[in-house]
Amino acid sequence: MQYPIFQSVVNKINSSLNKRNINVSKFKTWEEAKINAAGLEIVIDLKDSTNHLTHLSINFDWDSFREVALANKLSGTDRHPMLKAKHLSEAKVDPSIDIELVWHFDVERCQPKIGSGDENYRIEMASEWMDRASKQVNELLISDDIITRWHIEIDGDEYGKYLTAINLLSYFQFTIGDMNSLNEVHEYIGRKLTHLLFKANKIIKIADNSVKVPAA
Repeated sequence: MQYPIFQSVVNKINSSLNKRNINVSKFKTWEEAKINAAGLEIVIDLKDSTNHLTHLSINFDWDSFREVALANKLSGTDRHPMLKAKHLSEAKVDPSIDIELVWHFDVERCQPKIGSGDENYRIEMASEWMDRASKQVNELLISDDIITRWHIEIDGDEYGKYLTAINLLSYFQFTIGDMNSLNEVHEYIGRKLTHLLFKANKIIKIADNSVKVPAA
């Protein structure tokens, strides 16, 4: 990876996760030179620990401009290879890490298998528990400056409409522009990751307990 600062953050995240009882099924970095972007994708398997969710995805997004902005601020990074790129050094950006969390629901377990005659029955039943979950999640995250939304996909069969995807998405941000050293960045990331995983676990429990599906 051509992002030494971000790679060190990735290593810190990996080390922190290895110390926890978390079933990580995917941990992968990526780069896209055409858009000067890089990132980390983490997938946590939830099938054995919840009744209604399959997995949690955590995506960390970064780019060359933020890498250089942070290299200009931190002590000991004056030899960073990207500092030679004038178009990167002159850009005014906030060196923050964008994080997207996606809770993926088991669509088979989260809605009735067969409708009740109303073609929208299955979607309406799912909407009820999604509303309950939203209220509790918003209360939990009221102190965090984040955006949370649902993503659903709809199809149909002989019984009417149903959901083929149910995902809850939240967007966090780690602001690291006021750090003075890489050690400070690592310490901050460690604390924020703990906070992030704590909130993620709370939301998993809220979501899992909110699903109410009528017995067949």
